[in-house]
Amino acid sequence: MRPLLIALALVAASPAIAEPLTVQPGETWLFTVDQGEPAHARKVDPTVKPARGEVEVSVRSLFGTMMTISNNSPQGYTFQAQLLGANGAATNVRACGLPPNNQPALESWPQKAAAVRIFDFKPAKGGRC
Repeated sequence: MRPLLIALALVAASPAIAEPLTVQPGETWLFTVDQGEPAHARKVDPTVKPARGEVEVSVRSLFGTMMTISNNSPQGYTFQAQLLGANGAATNVRACGLPPNNQPALESWPQKAAAVRIFDFKPAKGGRC
């Protein structure tokens, strides 16, 4: 029992790793924004909704690549996005922004991607294009 408690204490004391998040088609993730990067990211069932202060992102292969993202906080964001090819090559793409107060944003690109990487979140007013 004691080793389990020590392991749990170490995990709880670990800092949140804030780094770009890579989402593959068919996945849904929840995360918070920490120092401009996704933190506390975890893959969830698509029916799970973001708690206060969390962001939800889903990627689908539909007429290219489609990403739905919503932000359950009063702060809107701009952010960077990259499409990743099957070979791992990254292509920077335009992302319109992330509005506040759980308003969804839909991004769609004609290219089919193996994954979408999101990062570099910055505070913005409204979060729309």
